[in-house]
Amino acid sequence: MSNEINIFEQASRKALRFESIRGPVSLSVESLWSIPLESKSGLDLDTVAKTVKSKLNALSEESFVSTKANPEKEDLELSLEIVKHIISVRLKEREDKSQAVARAAERARLIEALDQKQSAAILQLSEDELKARIKDLS
Repeated sequence: MSNEINIFEQASRKALRFESIRGPVSLSVESLWSIPLESKSGLDLDTVAKTVKSKLNALSEESFVSTKANPEKEDLELSLEIVKHIISVRLKEREDKSQAVARAAERARLIEALDQKQSAAILQLSEDELKARIKDLS
């Protein structure tokens, strides 16, 4: 968790921004949480990650002479880590939600089956048993 906090701290200190397909508008780290994982419009986390990765690949040619760190490359690496983390969290949330829906549907089926069994058991009672049970409930 400390690494995650560290990358978000670094991003906020550097005021990192991410390119948007919507013209000159740039995306902040916090806005990444609200855009979809994928979309037909191209404004999604997958496209943001691909854009950052593409820029990082363009800078990946290393010099065999110069040992100076490239701040742009460091920012892109940080940006990619942040987008990958957000994607990972959002995918987990989507999976958890899907599992919760499946559990709720299974629970509803089981409750319905139990109700049918209980109804069937009541129908098996004799007329006298039914009258006695009704009298006990009065």
